[in-house]
Amino acid sequence: MTLKISDSITWVGKVDWDLQTFHGEEYSTHKGSTYNSYLIRDEKNVLIDTVWTPYANEFVDKLRQEIPLEKIDYVIANHSEPDHSGALFELMKHIPDTPIYCTANGAKFLRGQYHKDWNFRVVKTGDKLNIGSQDIMFIEAVMLHWPDTMFSYLMNDGILFSNDAFGQHYASELMFNDLVDQAELQYECIKYYANILTPFSRFVDKKIKEFIGLQLPLNQICPSHGVIWRNEPMQIVNQYAAWAGNYQENQITIIYDTMWDSTKKMAQAITRGILAADNTVTVKLYNTSQRDRNDIITEVFKSRAILVGSPTVNRGILSSVAGIMEEIKGLSFANKKAAAFGSYGWSGESVKIISSLLKESGFELINEGLKGLWNPDEAIEASCYQLGQQIATALKNK
Repeated sequence: MTLKISDSITWVGKVDWDLQTFHGEEYSTHKGSTYNSYLIRDEKNVLIDTVWTPYANEFVDKLRQEIPLEKIDYVIANHSEPDHSGALFELMKHIPDTPIYCTANGAKFLRGQYHKDWNFRVVKTGDKLNIGSQDIMFIEAVMLHWPDTMFSYLMNDGILFSNDAFGQHYASELMFNDLVDQAELQYECIKYYANILTPFSRFVDKKIKEFIGLQLPLNQICPSHGVIWRNEPMQIVNQYAAWAGNYQENQITIIYDTMWDSTKKMAQAITRGILAADNTVTVKLYNTSQRDRNDIITEVFKSRAILVGSPTVNRGILSSVAGIMEEIKGLSFANKKAAAFGSYGWSGESVKIISSLLKESGFELINEGLKGLWNPDEAIEASCYQLGQQIATALKNK
């Protein structure tokens, strides 16, 4: 499959319907993904990015059907991660001397991954490559989301090739934002941002302001995953600007794991207390051992506050809670409140451990947390109910 983006641009990537996880097993891709590669034809022909390594031979074979490989004058590597550069090794066997335009870090990383000293042409923000009737301008986008990332901007057409920014893991043969299910698209966009770009929000904010300051026309955004933004492309730029600004919705998320349902009962009582104090707030409960962790993290990203619960086991916490707390810590969420809770039988360390993890992860603790001995009785459930009311009231009065 190839797809005409404009008179001069053809999408030559890969739709991966079967992809279930990404970054190893770290990111769930319920809707598959795409690896977007773009061919620009002018007096000079330019290939922007390639596809993931498992599809390298397929990519090169299909690219050869679109254009004789020797007629590719330049390759642009906006980012060196293997889902974008994975077919370079196979492609460059056929065109070994073709210049590869990338950042200084891009050249360093590509050498490190493929152990080839190709014909790298290092560029920085503002550099331009003339391809005949128009120029391609390069814009460094450090830490969106690797140190080597850059954008490429086709000046006359007003098309931004944004690599990982503004993308989403979403497989579709339709390939344009106005043709796909809008609810699915928006969810995959916020999930992508929450799980991948959150730690780099200050860089996102800075780069968006820098790009807007250039006052360049923007007719389309062509990311490296998911659909192309041809209808009101600034909508996703504006959304990124909002997400980069300590984003919150009127939501509280409760995440927990449980052994014999005691901690689960505590979570349910907390929920009742929250809704009794504020029936306008959205409350979501997730059992960390039963639900997808990337979907849970997306809800944490949206929340004003979270509660995290685990029983005590071997003087620690259950592994599913420990695992998701490690991921949450790495994402550096900001401007969110939190509290811990959990049941115990004889030692009861879990609440203290979770509270410490929440504090280390940047959350403002509402209190020292709530422990419940054995199976919750009426008194413990009442304390959980009161905790829910306390949290809802605290947020309501903020």
